[in-house]
Amino acid sequence: MSLTVGAIAPPFELPDARGQTVRLADFQGQWLILYFYPRDNTPGCTKEACTYRDVTPVLGERNVVVLGISPDSVASHAKFQQKLNLPFPLLSDADASVAQAYGSYGPKKFMGKEYLGVYRDTFIIDPAGKIAAIYRRVKPDAHVAQVLADLERLQG
Repeated sequence: MSLTVGAIAPPFELPDARGQTVRLADFQGQWLILYFYPRDNTPGCTKEACTYRDVTPVLGERNVVVLGISPDSVASHAKFQQKLNLPFPLLSDADASVAQAYGSYGPKKFMGKEYLGVYRDTFIIDPAGKIAAIYRRVKPDAHVAQVLADLERLQG
């Protein structure tokens, strides 16, 4: 299934870095940035997480919540979150079922080897639970600036 702007965001229930269950439904009435990333403690994923961390005050003023999702364990997320002082939840999608529901999982290549993994994708979900923007296979450098600009446009 390929998600499109305007579609209802696929529901999920995943554990955060403290082992608490987080549901998409918990954020009804709020704007949500849902970003999928391949792995804790890798250069690109660290850069992306730190960039979201640094804009959290601006996002908070706009009633926007950030959630990061990867297949890493709850324990890995706890260490990564503490190391980078991340003020937003990281969710463990150990079986990649949520990544699959969002079309953010599939074949990848690295150094000539093919494998299955999580794509670096981001979704903006509006307060009604609909997908307002989709960013596929993003680069961590300039991506967050684009998300902020689009949020400003979407929120009016």
